[in-house]
Amino acid sequence: MEEQQNLLISRRFLPIFLTQFFGALNDNVYKQALLLVITYGIIQQAASNVSTLNNLAALLFILPYFIFSATAGQIADKYERAYLIRMIKRIEIVIMLIASVGFMTHQLWLLLLALFGMGVHSTFFGPIKYAILPDILKSDELMSGNALFQTGTSLAILFGMILGGAIISISHDNLIWVCVTVISIAVLGFISSKFILKQRTNEPDLKIDWNFFRTSWQTIQYAKNIPIIFLILLGNSWYWFYGASYLTQIPELTHRYLNGSENVVSLLLTLFSLGIGLGSILCRKIGGSEVNIKMVPIGAVGLTLLAFYLAWAMSAIPAHQHTLAVLDMFQSGPIYYHIMLSIFLLGVSGGFYIVPLYALMQAYSPRSHRARVIAANNIFNAIFMVASALVSILVLSVLKIEMQWLFCMTAIFSAFFCIWLLRRLKPLLNTTPNALED
Repeated sequence: MEEQQNLLISRRFLPIFLTQFFGALNDNVYKQALLLVITYGIIQQAASNVSTLNNLAALLFILPYFIFSATAGQIADKYERAYLIRMIKRIEIVIMLIASVGFMTHQLWLLLLALFGMGVHSTFFGPIKYAILPDILKSDELMSGNALFQTGTSLAILFGMILGGAIISISHDNLIWVCVTVISIAVLGFISSKFILKQRTNEPDLKIDWNFFRTSWQTIQYAKNIPIIFLILLGNSWYWFYGASYLTQIPELTHRYLNGSENVVSLLLTLFSLGIGLGSILCRKIGGSEVNIKMVPIGAVGLTLLAFYLAWAMSAIPAHQHTLAVLDMFQSGPIYYHIMLSIFLLGVSGGFYIVPLYALMQAYSPRSHRARVIAANNIFNAIFMVASALVSILVLSVLKIEMQWLFCMTAIFSAFFCIWLLRRLKPLLNTTPNALED
């Protein structure tokens, strides 16, 4: 724990940590505010269905990961990364100014354009922020650095959703306050980026291919040709499939099974986020400072067993005639504690699972192609998240199967996938990580 505290305040790590934190915070403040102004009709769109608009918004944010990730990886390998981050953060301020005009004029198309812009911003920032860690950290600090990154991201997502909702709730129709908030966070992200240490350029002679689709295919093929990297990327992306399957259903779980209020949704999302943060910290504490896979099987077992635990708890919830508030969750019987505990421990298991895999991805990626490997990871993540949404729609809407059975099926798939992954991955980890070789 002391090592993590020292790393968090170090000149090498703190600026990139804060830049990442403010970026994730702004993403979620803006997305939550946009979701609420659409859902509650603050910005009237009589000709459009609210559900359609919300799904369109989700698509617009994830679409850039498909289109631009590979190009973003090339740029991050070719140019000096601290300079790139500062440029990206300047662009974020411009995007938030566009969003503010959309809020103040009630122009939904401007808000959706800004949302797409934030997706592009995150797509180009993603390969840099993870590729830069092995350059600024020692080999025995990678686990700690990734644990802190995951914890910070989880807290940023949590605070962002809460802050975005609170601002809309308090300000009502006066959207100036959400404008001030998102612009201020973007400025803070830019200020923190100015303190990131200058990095060496890994492949300055690289020729950028601006054909997005060809580059994406080549990036994926490159990752497939390195077996250990390809397996790690699949392991990472499975986490996003699994996580999306649960997080997306929490509002419906709260409304349909718990008969809970909107604040109960926030409570469950808070527990899940705090669980990921705690799991990320404990992963480094228990698993050690060296890059290793020891905690991944523990996380995988937890992701399987705790899904059955949650499904059991859901099936035991009594019917309610009145809407449950947050306080009722703590006063209505032990079954609600089981719900809260299972979701919290699912987050802890996720932290155990994902932190080592991110550290392994960075450690085993060839230094000259590290950002492009992370770009390939982002492409796979986006594919798996879309697949998760399609599976959930098929199971819940088409086949009309109850949600707890979706969770059980996901758990079974997770068990088989993780057994396959670990059996294939473990023998390959005996080789020396490319990125750690001088």
